[in-house]
This record gives sequence, C-alpha cells and structure tokens, in this order.
Amino acid sequence: MLPCFSKSLFGVECLGCGTQRSLLLLFQGDFIGAFKMYPAIYTTILFFIFLFFHLIDKSRNYTKIVIITAILNAIIMIVAYYFKHFY
Repeated sequence: MLPCFSKSLFGVECLGCGTQRSLLLLFQGDFIGAFKMYPAIYTTILFFIFLFFHLIDKSRNYTKIVIITAILNAIIMIVAYYFKHFY
C-alpha cells in the first residue's frame, strides 16, 4: 500500500485515507468492510464510471450526472472525515 502523503508529512489523515484498503476489501468481496473503511467508496466508483462514460461516449451528455456524483461524493467524504475524527 502507498503511504498517505498528508499523514506522513503533516501527521493528519486526508479525506481520501482508507481508499486503498477499502478497494482491497471490495476486491476480496467484503462489501460491508469496504464501506466501514471508507464510506465514500461506492460513490467514488460511480463517479469514475460516469466520468469514463463522459470521456468515451460523446453522443450522450453525462455532465450533470458527473457533477451530481462528484458533489455527493464530496459530501460523504467530508461527513465521514468529521465522524472519523470527532466521534
């Protein structure tokens, strides 16, 4: 696993800490464990899927879906970060 640059340099976890471990748990089939490790994992995957479609399929407009999933992902990341550090 790659170390978190923010955590190793400043001693504070970033909003994306846990993504690698969560992906590993997801590939192993532990869907609940992946969510507990990084709650934004599923919205992150959806975001990248729609971003891929947006870049590949020029006949359809995926802009609104990409923006909505990005905002939803950011909200989940911030709320999860808050709960991880303060509760």
